[in-house]
Amino acid sequence: MYELVLTAPQALVEPVSEALMDGLDALSVSVEDADADTEAEHALFGEPGMPAPRPGWDRSVIKALFADEPAAQQALTLLLAQDWTTGLHPQGLTAMEDQDWVRLTQSQFAPVPVTEQFWIVPTWHEVPAGATRVMRLDPGLAFGTGTHPTTRMCLRWIAQHATPWSRVLDYGCGSGILAIGAALHGAQAIDAVDIDPAAVESTRANATANGVSLNAGLPEAAQGSYPLVLANILATPLKLLAPLLCAHLAPGAHLVLAGILARQADELRAAYAPWLALEVSDEDDGWILMTGRRA
Repeated sequence: MYELVLTAPQALVEPVSEALMDGLDALSVSVEDADADTEAEHALFGEPGMPAPRPGWDRSVIKALFADEPAAQQALTLLLAQDWTTGLHPQGLTAMEDQDWVRLTQSQFAPVPVTEQFWIVPTWHEVPAGATRVMRLDPGLAFGTGTHPTTRMCLRWIAQHATPWSRVLDYGCGSGILAIGAALHGAQAIDAVDIDPAAVESTRANATANGVSLNAGLPEAAQGSYPLVLANILATPLKLLAPLLCAHLAPGAHLVLAGILARQADELRAAYAPWLALEVSDEDDGWILMTGRRA
């Protein structure tokens, strides 16, 4: 296989990428910030319900993978012949070594320690020495492998408050990692819900793989009140969900929220103030865990 590398201004990124995939036989196309790791680098991320900070990078690197060198050369020739590709510059054409992509992907996911005893371990890894409580979890379609600070903080809280909770709600369950973590620490009836059907299926599969019982479904599967409600989403949806999540809190129940940047703490406190007082319980790499308890 051969990789063709181009640089392009923002306006050309989408049409060039589409041309490579739709008409020029590229096997894959990726786009990166041409100014990455420099002072001119700009992060592109946002939250649901909020406008994107900017439509794209000023300069991008486009990488296209082709089956062979002639296909890549032909694609480059045809692109540069178009009158609308002014500003597109080739940077190189490189032969790519054959890869064991499965092994390469697996090498990027190592066991994750939550506490000294509690570990998340991909199925292809040996259980680390000293790990007495283990969750087997492989990367999949849904968010949640334990590597992100928000997930780790939630799991640490669960481990530190291990108790046979009579009911637990994991709202926005993703891979089901928090629900499974609660089950491994003694929780009884667990409802794990998500708006994404793929996440629901992922949660069910991961629960089965870990030998735990839980009820995974769409949001309407959450019924009644719970002594523990977990939600690792993002700040904006967490604010919008405040009435719903608090309606599921039993008297004296604990609420654990994550997906919140440190600078967003006051916004979350204000959103939940009619029901309970939130406090910052943990912090990791700029992200915070906020918890509260209903009277």
